[in-house]
Amino acid sequence: MRVIIAGAGRVGTRVAAELARNHDVVMVDVDADRTDGLGYELDVLTVVGDCSSIETLQESGIESADLLIASTGSDEINLLTCETAKSLADVTTVARVKGLKYIDTWDRAEDMFGVDFMVGTNLLTIGAAVGGTGLEAAQDFDVFAGGTVQMAEFNVESDGAIVGETISEADQFESLTFAAILRSGTTIVPRGSTRVEAGDDIIVIGKPESVHAFGAKLGHAESPTRNVLIVGGSDIGYHTARLLEERGLRPHLLEADPDRARALSERLSVTTVRNKDPTVRDFLDDERTEDIDVVVAALDKNSEANLLSALRAKQVGIDRSVAIVDHGEYVELFENAGVDVAVNPRRATAEEIVEFARDQDTQSVDLLEHEQVEVIEIQIDEESVLTGRPIEAAIGDLPDGVVVGAITRNGSFLMPRGDTVVEPGDHAVVLADSDAAEATTSLL
Repeated sequence: MRVIIAGAGRVGTRVAAELARNHDVVMVDVDADRTDGLGYELDVLTVVGDCSSIETLQESGIESADLLIASTGSDEINLLTCETAKSLADVTTVARVKGLKYIDTWDRAEDMFGVDFMVGTNLLTIGAAVGGTGLEAAQDFDVFAGGTVQMAEFNVESDGAIVGETISEADQFESLTFAAILRSGTTIVPRGSTRVEAGDDIIVIGKPESVHAFGAKLGHAESPTRNVLIVGGSDIGYHTARLLEERGLRPHLLEADPDRARALSERLSVTTVRNKDPTVRDFLDDERTEDIDVVVAALDKNSEANLLSALRAKQVGIDRSVAIVDHGEYVELFENAGVDVAVNPRRATAEEIVEFARDQDTQSVDLLEHEQVEVIEIQIDEESVLTGRPIEAAIGDLPDGVVVGAITRNGSFLMPRGDTVVEPGDHAVVLADSDAAEATTSLL
């Protein structure tokens, strides 16, 4: 496969290093010194120039390229590069963007920006930072379709609220699929009459609020996360607060700039925003730290302050600390220093792009801890066995045990029913036995 990577920064370089092992890679950047060095270091072809211009793309060999990855530091240049590339060749395009407004527009409008796959740096960072906050009882957890769909695996304890109930009785949630029950090493595809037993592991897929409501109904003994303190009102800090609000939490956010704090207070419905400098050493002294479960340090472009904030949180007894770091090499350093989770936006972005490049239809895969089943997110094309057919008619053409857990269309969640007709461009989240995952992916 011939791959053109536009932008030779940290993200582009990391992606090139991974893909150059098995593919022909061309790197494009305006900085000649940077491209020359990478050409020798990674053994890739290089082109100096503006990646969004027709001339530079033609010089890069866009007509014979299979994949173009726009990974510069500018959202607008990345989108323009993809649009220009699409006008010149039949090439698959990937755009790295930070602004969530572009992801929202792209999700809702087909063929927007000439982008086939959009990777949201901030969205990935937020997802990694928040993780399973509010779902501590889940044994496994993942998000799909840009956060529109969640998957969680819960163990049913002996005193669980649904022990002895049938799936029909337990299914009191608007947008939730009971995808599988793992019982004594066996995977069971639950029917309405299937009864839940103590010790079962139940895998559910659905809208975030439904997944969280189901977890709450199980009534696990663990104390759930209630109070999250976000340090810094950056774009990542703001969207982290929004995501936590959607999960039913009421986070607190500290922001040093009074105008920014006022604006955030107006945009966040239930988050408590306070104008306070979180970079001073004693910023936690007048906080009720005994009530805080998690601290997310999200100061903009300030890794050192995020580290100090996260470590200070641990020092005063807060259970979990998360820090956003600007440099990938800091991740292990921060975690070794005592931070529970260090998230580097560029590393997360590069990993997502590489995963897509390796399989351009399968966009996310989660192998559950039992390694019995896989949850797969895939974009449906014209050739899929699901296309244009009700799910109940198409499911027979898939391996036994496959469950369609969720569908998103133009960024909106669809609850899959037997009569739901899947369309090209839909994103399906399906569950399959690990042994049948490859066959399932090829049919979808």
